[in-house]
Amino acid sequence: MTSAQGAAVDVADTVVRRRLEELARTPGVVRACVALVEGGGRRLRFTASDRDGPVVDWCHIDAYDDVPLNEVVRRGRVVTGGWDELAARFPSFVERQSGGSAAGLAAAPLVVHGQVLGGVLVYVDASVDPADLVPGTDGLAQELRVARARAARPDGALAAVPVPEGALAVDIDVPGEPRAVGGARRTVRGRLEEWGVDDDTVDTAVLCLSELVTNAVVHTGAPAEVRAVLEDDVLTVLVRDRGNHRGTRPLDAGGLHDDPLRVHGRGLQLVAALAARWGSDLDAAGATVWFVLDGVRG
Repeated sequence: MTSAQGAAVDVADTVVRRRLEELARTPGVVRACVALVEGGGRRLRFTASDRDGPVVDWCHIDAYDDVPLNEVVRRGRVVTGGWDELAARFPSFVERQSGGSAAGLAAAPLVVHGQVLGGVLVYVDASVDPADLVPGTDGLAQELRVARARAARPDGALAAVPVPEGALAVDIDVPGEPRAVGGARRTVRGRLEEWGVDDDTVDTAVLCLSELVTNAVVHTGAPAEVRAVLEDDVLTVLVRDRGNHRGTRPLDAGGLHDDPLRVHGRGLQLVAALAARWGSDLDAAGATVWFVLDGVRG
């Protein structure tokens, strides 16, 4: 881990710890949890207020388990209710809560510029209505956004990131010129068709990919990378540019002066509308934007 990465992690941990402690002190709250999207939306980095230790104790959880926190992250909507209300939607989850002091929960997404970074969940006792304790997340989301933007990866290449076991993947290097976008489209389309992805999903994926690669090449004038990963019935596509975002969009203590990853223009608006989930990461070496399409094999 570089010193810049360590500093960013420390800032994020400090922000999360403070928020968890605040929530845990709220009357009626039994436990508070925070989860952050990682791995192109394929997993969540999770911690909770009842985990003791000198540093925040994070673990990874599957982003596709049928639990309220994942529903919040996938849909970007608040989930609240007592166990009786939630049992029909999350039967296995609610069954695991029997015998505890919590009587229900409230969860809300962490959203910045239309992008879901994760979620916050509080378990509540019977003295309060869960709907009255929906956690406020705007401030936390922005602080975490800034901490992530400050993280620097010495080797940000997509091809250096391991592919999940059993998944299919293709990596493409895209030259820093607009005419190279067509080649990336054709390569991804051909590979998705080989993998048996249904026609509608192929069209959607290629359309979103085209917008992101065009943005990456045109706005930075630098080469880009593309990775498409098919795991089970879920397609994740990542586009990474190698532009120097920090040189043109400086950070200060208050946050980003001009966030280059906010939803702007047709490209990211289109991705946000068509994808099941999307996200972005900015570091010293460039920016990565990813999107996820579910149920891709019909």
